Amino acid sequence: MREAVAAATAALGPLDILVNNAGIAISKPMLEHSEEEWDRVVDTNLKGAWLMSREVVEGWVKTGRKGRIVNIASLLALRTIRHVPSYTASKAGLVHLTRTMAVELARRGITVNAIAPGYFATDMNQGFLASEAGQALIGRIPMVRSGQPEDLDGALLLLAADAGAYITGVVLPVDGGHAVSTV
Repeated sequence: MREAVAAATAALGPLDILVNNAGIAISKPMLEHSEEEWDRVVDTNLKGAWLMSREVVEGWVKTGRKGRIVNIASLLALRTIRHVPSYTASKAGLVHLTRTMAVELARRGITVNAIAPGYFATDMNQGFLASEAGQALIGRIPMVRSGQPEDLDGALLLLAADAGAYITGVVLPVDGGHAVSTV
């Protein structure tokens, strides 16, 4: 983490914004998950965000710098489905890590928020979304489509920009209304 932060600082100058966007999933029933698979998902999705945040915030604290952290969680941190227990647990943990860091860092002028994307066609899930089950799920999303990458732009810009300076500890679903839809 230290090397990544040093490289980014050397290339870009002092950092003001950290976006923790790492995410992997293993799709299989809970009883078929190995401990190694569980650890790989949790280490990537949760521990990685904590380590990067700690490294960046230590630099901000030393220099008195303010900043913004935006964690990319998931709608599945707020709702759940079968066969991705390590993913849902890690993203739910990321939501609570976001809130804890927000409380701890607010007086230092550091905001910490999360975006909880719904179903976006990514390398991780495009096969599922193209399937019959995936198409049925998309049909239950109030906006009746999966998200496009540009659908995340507004939320990210708000939480990273001065316009969001008084927003901290928020988890913002960007999901076409899926989180509030009926069952």
